[in-house]
Amino acid sequence: MKVTVKDLCFMAFYVALFMVLDSFVNVLQIFQMPNGGSLGVSTIALLMASYHLGWQKGLAVSVLSVFAQFITGPMYTPDILGFLLDYFLAFSVYGLASLFPNFGWFYSGVFITNFIRFVCSTISGVVIWDTALWGSILYQCSYMVPTLILTLIVVPILYNSLKPILKK
Repeated sequence: MKVTVKDLCFMAFYVALFMVLDSFVNVLQIFQMPNGGSLGVSTIALLMASYHLGWQKGLAVSVLSVFAQFITGPMYTPDILGFLLDYFLAFSVYGLASLFPNFGWFYSGVFITNFIRFVCSTISGVVIWDTALWGSILYQCSYMVPTLILTLIVVPILYNSLKPILKK
């Protein structure tokens, strides 16, 4: 993987955009759940990084953004396993979105990565937070379904609109 100065600038931009969007959601408390979880506006930056820069650089942006969350707002996790499931795996996976094919305006990577995040958070709800499976599924759906709908609409529109100016 060759990383140019231009790539580093774009990667820094996407991490910064993630932080701004995450802070925005935390301040306005949009779809904020009491034990963590909110409308994933900030995941738009991670998905855009993957589609724009490719999966390797997108993954690097996503991993860095996980640690940026320590700055942008509260992280709800009691232990390392909770951190790995609710944050590290759940957000890092967005960097892999560009590995999956697009079907016209349907970006399967957006759907698949949101689904993987949903699964990680649901497992965490059961294992870490000692919640019944259906309770964890319902809790995760309350903010992940709106996040899925938002990203399935916004990412293709945004990426296709910016594609001419994002060319390397």
